[in-house]
Amino acid sequence: MVNQSNVLEFVLLGFPGIAEKFHIAISMSFFLIYNVSLFSNVIVVALIIFLEHLHQPMYIIIGNLALSDLIFDTLTLPKIIAKYWFGDGSLSFIVCFFQMFFVHTLGSLDSFIIMLMAIDRFVAICRPLHYCSIITNRMVLMFCFIFWLIASAIGIAIAIMGASLPYCGPNKIRNCFCALTPVAILSCVNSFTTRRNVFNIALVVHLLPLSFIIFSYVFIIWKIHLMAGRENWQKVFYTCTTHGLVIFLYFVPRLAVYAYNQFQLFSNADVNVLLICIYTFVPHFISPIIFCLRTEEIKNTLKKVFQNLAYRLM
Repeated sequence: MVNQSNVLEFVLLGFPGIAEKFHIAISMSFFLIYNVSLFSNVIVVALIIFLEHLHQPMYIIIGNLALSDLIFDTLTLPKIIAKYWFGDGSLSFIVCFFQMFFVHTLGSLDSFIIMLMAIDRFVAICRPLHYCSIITNRMVLMFCFIFWLIASAIGIAIAIMGASLPYCGPNKIRNCFCALTPVAILSCVNSFTTRRNVFNIALVVHLLPLSFIIFSYVFIIWKIHLMAGRENWQKVFYTCTTHGLVIFLYFVPRLAVYAYNQFQLFSNADVNVLLICIYTFVPHFISPIIFCLRTEEIKNTLKKVFQNLAYRLM
């Protein structure tokens, strides 16, 4: 049994079974996703940081989600784009596990932040008279800080578990970034126990927040249905539906991939990678639009900013 790693670098394969003629389309899709995500999330983070009237609990939560998505995409997408454009898909051993730490940290953090967002909406709609006393900027900042710490601890634990395995042969990762499962299967020892432990961690990290989210939105819809008129009910139902789309994209493909990795429900590696891309990259450019750019205060702020910019350029 090999007790140390001989592999010095890993190579990202992206979609391993896709024909070369589709590589340009795939790379351009990643490039478009990254630029939309970068532009929209930077705008959201900047507005929330620099505009004092947006220093409110809901926007603090949204800002943390946007920052998490911005960091995730910046640390993963440029490398997979470089793989398809320049054939540069290699990552050093240390860089791969550094990326793995952030992948699992920020993936866990997104679940916690979306849960906090759902709780905020639950209190705002179901306990409106007590909202300002329950949900404060200080409380939200404290919970966001705690969630960043917990998510970082999870990311460190998973990266250490992955790096502790010996790698002495294959180094081609069937994924768009370094994550525990596609890297661990390259180990020259049986990594089933490690992958099972990470699977159990993932179930807790994602299913527990998801249960709170479902509970919150069920009560929100029920409360609005009882108290609001037909027009308000339709408006809130539409809002919950659009929020539900982002929640669906964050959680359902993720749970499908976890089930696949654990039970081998299907054997197509490209489908597996596609699902991973859906729950990681797609919500990162959709969520700023749904959670932020549809919010009246942010829309009005953006209008004023662009109007002032246009006035100065004239």
